[in-house]
Amino acid sequence: MWGPRPTPNASSVSPQPLWPAPQRATDTTRGWIVTALLGVIAALTRFMGLGALSDDGTPIFDEKHYVPQAWQMLHNGGMEFNPGYGLVVHPPLGKHLIALSEAVFGYNPWGWRVSSAIAGTICVILIVRIGRRLAGSTYAGALAGILLICDGMFTVVSRTGLLDIFLIEFVLAALLCLLHDRDQVEDRMVTTLQAGTTFTSEFGPRWGFRWWRFSAGVFLGLATAVKWSGLYFIVVFGLLSVMWDVALRRRYHVSRPWVGTLRRDTFPAIASLAIMPIGIYIASWWSWLRAENAVYRHVGVSHAWWSTFIPRNLQSLWYYHQQMFTFHANLTNSQGYHHPWESKPWQWIANIRPLLYYYDTGVEPASGPHSCGPDGCVQAVLLLGTSVIWWTGLIMLVWAIHQVIIKHDPRYTIILCGYAAAWLPWLLNWDRQMYFFYASALVPFICLGLALMLAQIDGWVPNIPTIPTATSGNRNKPRKHAQHIWNVRAAWLTWCRNIHIGRVIVCAFMGLVIANYVWILPILYGVPISPDLWDLQHWLPSW
Repeated sequence: MWGPRPTPNASSVSPQPLWPAPQRATDTTRGWIVTALLGVIAALTRFMGLGALSDDGTPIFDEKHYVPQAWQMLHNGGMEFNPGYGLVVHPPLGKHLIALSEAVFGYNPWGWRVSSAIAGTICVILIVRIGRRLAGSTYAGALAGILLICDGMFTVVSRTGLLDIFLIEFVLAALLCLLHDRDQVEDRMVTTLQAGTTFTSEFGPRWGFRWWRFSAGVFLGLATAVKWSGLYFIVVFGLLSVMWDVALRRRYHVSRPWVGTLRRDTFPAIASLAIMPIGIYIASWWSWLRAENAVYRHVGVSHAWWSTFIPRNLQSLWYYHQQMFTFHANLTNSQGYHHPWESKPWQWIANIRPLLYYYDTGVEPASGPHSCGPDGCVQAVLLLGTSVIWWTGLIMLVWAIHQVIIKHDPRYTIILCGYAAAWLPWLLNWDRQMYFFYASALVPFICLGLALMLAQIDGWVPNIPTIPTATSGNRNKPRKHAQHIWNVRAAWLTWCRNIHIGRVIVCAFMGLVIANYVWILPILYGVPISPDLWDLQHWLPSW
């Protein structure tokens, strides 16, 4: 994305780019086969035993909030019952999606989790396509998909009736649309230049309506209609899209790329990536706006000068959002809100403090009584990331920063932007009560970054150094010693080249990921295990 500013030419656009365009994958058939295969594996791991675990037939953890609210929506015109006190503190779309599966399968564990499992499967499909388009390699897309399938946190959030999986789904869909938009605009530029068209404007060409970017705005609006965390992605992805436009104009020697982007791309970007998401978000409240008995429906009547121009139901909606914001702002440790499983953002990125969703002891499994010992089995669901992924993700983060700053690699810019949108805002209020599942939107960007890094490692071919020749004279002895060191180094690098050491490293790493995932599967699925095995699952004291 970045590079030295080009020297303005006599023509506004040069037919030869300043630096190469992003690499494209060409193995279309193989790409879709890999996508379909990993989608099937994702579905199997999401749906297997999906409805087996419940708290005596009732929801577990925060399902106790969203699952009943979704059921109420089915019987109350799309909105929760008016609680008479308190308020509902998240937008309605995520609960609408849970309600859809409840409408089909009923009010039972399977019914309120099917939508999440479908969303989790779609996320894997999306990340394969994103990784493939981002790296120009089906191999990298496959690595990203496998990593996402094998992450413990992602497994749990895609197997429970909570909201975060839908946020991830729409964010990934928006990112894929933006990548398509980036490539489509590049194609339009190249096609125009190949046609021999000359641009006289110093701002470069106009690119017409951009449906992919418009679609990204729709998905960002849907993400925000699930949780307000989607707002951060609107800001970051919007800036990223504009910067891509600047980079494209610079790459093709547009004389004034920044001004050209401001004049020709900024307003369309705002319309697609800001105004459209706002419209989608407001539309998600349609059931509340048309209701007469919804909470705060007739409260927010203002006497300000602008109140005559805004319908009363929108004024009430604004008042409702003020109350929601007040609730979130006051949910702090200093206000007395504490929880034994709460955690802070700096703990999330290292997988230090997981979150217990469900725990029961003395369980008798189907294999027979006392199969776990005299005290019975432990049955638990622990929101825990796959440690090999999360701990290596810290190395990836450092590597990504290096690649952006030193190598100017735009692929890692995307990774860092997504990482920042999912994590940095939570650092602004350390006092807030927070939990590990707030970091769920981090998972796909960790997996994408690792996939890129692994693909680079796989393609690494070491250079064999030239062995220095010993000279005669007084320095002959130390030169022989140095030559021996060079001989050993050259032999080592030759061996690495011959065995394709990069691929060996990647295979070993992926094997560790899968082994780690299989090890923690019982506490992700809620499989009854012995107390001793439960203790062995806890690698850190904070777990």
